[in-house]
Amino acid sequence: MALKIRKNQSPKVPYNCPLSECMSVLGGAWTPNIVWSLCAGPRRFSELRTDIPGVSAKVLTARLRDLEIKGVISREIKPTSPPSVEYALTELGQELMPVIKSIVEVGHKLKKAKLAEAEECSAAVGCQVG
Repeated sequence: MALKIRKNQSPKVPYNCPLSECMSVLGGAWTPNIVWSLCAGPRRFSELRTDIPGVSAKVLTARLRDLEIKGVISREIKPTSPPSVEYALTELGQELMPVIKSIVEVGHKLKKAKLAEAEECSAAVGCQVG
């Protein structure tokens, strides 16, 4: 016998869903890492490359441009010799920090649960903890 389809009790998704809009900003590869790295103040491109090991210059450039277009970060050319560029969070970008911090907290809990499960498995049947 087939199960009856239950009615969804969640509120209807608003037109032009704001959740989708926010996730389109945060969903790009390395984007949360970039926002995180800028939360304490402006950073230059080379500093961001150091802060985020593994990100390529091409991807970092693309993400920075996209975040600037979306109003999450600002780009300021400094009058130094040679000229340098600093990136900083805008007010809108700062508003993303509580969300990213919450995601980090859940990530810690998930990692802790995964580690505990692996240790339990190892103790029970001699599995390798990886």
